[in-house]
Amino acid sequence: MADLVCEDLNMAFTNPQNGAVVEALKDINFTLKKGELLTVLGPSGCGKTTLLNMIAGFLNPTSGAASLGGHLIEGPGLERGMVFQQGALFEWLPVSKNVDFGLRMKNTDPAESQKLVEKWLDIVGLQGFGDTPTYQLSGGMQQRVALARCLVNDPEVILMDEPLGALDALTREKMQSLVLELWKETGKTILIITHSVEEALLLGERLFVMAPRPGRVHKEYNLPFAERGLKESLRDIKQDAAFGEVREEILTMIWDMEEEIMGRG
Repeated sequence: MADLVCEDLNMAFTNPQNGAVVEALKDINFTLKKGELLTVLGPSGCGKTTLLNMIAGFLNPTSGAASLGGHLIEGPGLERGMVFQQGALFEWLPVSKNVDFGLRMKNTDPAESQKLVEKWLDIVGLQGFGDTPTYQLSGGMQQRVALARCLVNDPEVILMDEPLGALDALTREKMQSLVLELWKETGKTILIITHSVEEALLLGERLFVMAPRPGRVHKEYNLPFAERGLKESLRDIKQDAAFGEVREEILTMIWDMEEEIMGRG
């Protein structure tokens, strides 16, 4: 089983001007089993993106280790796919050339690449858009391209950093449904960073609320809403009393953290 394991992860940054040390993350320990969907949220400065960047291999921890399937993570790797907030696409290229970028880097046979690109464009709802210049697409469609580009490389783990944060409410809800469908259909392990409590609840089979200074896992939830979202309307789920109760609990938790940060606690 290709479990993602974080053991005693710590990350500290040193200010080069005055030598002050800031603990960004402290004692992060968890195992994300193959096929699980984890959402992470918390107030600004709690180290959410730092954690994601360490798992992606963009940052090395000060101490501790992250591993996937028993292999130490020491840098970026094809077994971990990343979806950024703004997609990080080559907007001057057509959609198909964005999606097959990783395949071209691996020297995949062009005929095989074309089949894979067409498959994933169909799955994310962009069939027929392969030759369209990427800059002509809406924000939601560009995020679909970013998802297809990630998935076409068949990573074991999909890492998402605020992937839907820049979208309007209706498009965001449609994309949330798509993420749940892809999770269930592909069996991929997914970790999503978000600032939206509602989104974290809707998409998180597991959910971490992080606290700052230093960044750490404050509370973990195991939730039924992601599984329900595969069969029920997300809008209906948000009206559910149980959903509202957990949402208010987490909002209060984060609000109290923000007040403490501001020195009002």
